[in-house]
Amino acid sequence: MASHYENNGFGTRAIHAGQEPDPTTGAVIPPISLSTTFKQSAAGVHNGFDYSRSGNPSRVNFETAVASLEKGKYGVAFSSGSAVTATILSMAGAGSHVLSVNDVYGGTYRYFTKVAPVNGIEATFVDLKNADAIKAALKPNTKLVWIESPTNPTLRLADIKAIAEYTHAHGALLVVDNTFMSPYFQNPLTLGADIVVHSVTKYINGHSDVVMGVAVTNSDDIHQKLTFLQNSLGAVPSAFDCYLARRGIMTLEIRMQRHEQNALAVARFLETHASVTEVIYPGLESHPQHALAKQQQKGFGGMVSFRMKGSLDNVNKFLGKLHIITLAESLGGVESLIEVPAVMTHASLSPEQRAALGITDTLVRVSVGIENQDDLIQDLDKALKSAY
Repeated sequence: MASHYENNGFGTRAIHAGQEPDPTTGAVIPPISLSTTFKQSAAGVHNGFDYSRSGNPSRVNFETAVASLEKGKYGVAFSSGSAVTATILSMAGAGSHVLSVNDVYGGTYRYFTKVAPVNGIEATFVDLKNADAIKAALKPNTKLVWIESPTNPTLRLADIKAIAEYTHAHGALLVVDNTFMSPYFQNPLTLGADIVVHSVTKYINGHSDVVMGVAVTNSDDIHQKLTFLQNSLGAVPSAFDCYLARRGIMTLEIRMQRHEQNALAVARFLETHASVTEVIYPGLESHPQHALAKQQQKGFGGMVSFRMKGSLDNVNKFLGKLHIITLAESLGGVESLIEVPAVMTHASLSPEQRAALGITDTLVRVSVGIENQDDLIQDLDKALKSAY
């Protein structure tokens, strides 16, 4: 799955890796391969593809590009980020233990607590703000350590390199969900991760019109296991979705640059607003892990969380007055989205769990888009002034 552009810059790889002109027609953009089956020259003899669940040229194009951007050897694409999670845990197997960061995406938490136990897999959760906290939480049967950095939605960071060292010393594998940073701002494989996962739905596709997931690894063994499960479980993306996501990748570099510029401006504005009690953004010097962010990331991303004064009623009044920023779940699209995790993306957590993580009714998460910066700040300012 290696491309010919590994020595080139990120933007060049985003455009060209896996994206070779069609050898038959010379088409600069390869055609979408919609065929479910492929002609064989003799029984069992083919050109790398026999059935689209097992492999598809449009999917390979996408997988090659993402692997290149994450500095990995292999990309394995799935029909959703949740399908990636389910597949990796299937790889762990019954009787195993998974250790997860406690401040994890609500969908991942739901799978770990509601589905994994039915399949004989135990999951426990630990605060990994300090990496050495992992040592007491590891069990003899721990097969996987699962982290996000930054976490969703409180944007806490985990020291990936240190956690990788503890994980490997125990004989387990480290999985890092890199959705919030995208491959542009962070490459966990270079910090010791064994598998990097993304909800492609978010920044990689970037246009809120595809649901997909991907896993990237440098390990031949892990790749073989993932592709076997990919084919066996069948949670594969369509060729058209792979085409759309591959097209989205082409602008990933310039999109992420604009997301970050806007997010930093929004965060600095919110820090000065009388109706806001706390702003959480790793790019701010006030973030308690700002130094770690500068150490392991190439930038700070487009996600900002903040706490409002008052109650959920004030939050809803604020949301109702927004004009440009859209109240909706998900993130990473070109448009700015806003949500209240306690009653939306993290509603599957109990009130006690949300309280322990700081996911209060007045915590607001913003996926800052690439609109004009002044328009976003004016939209927030007017809505905040109307909330009380």
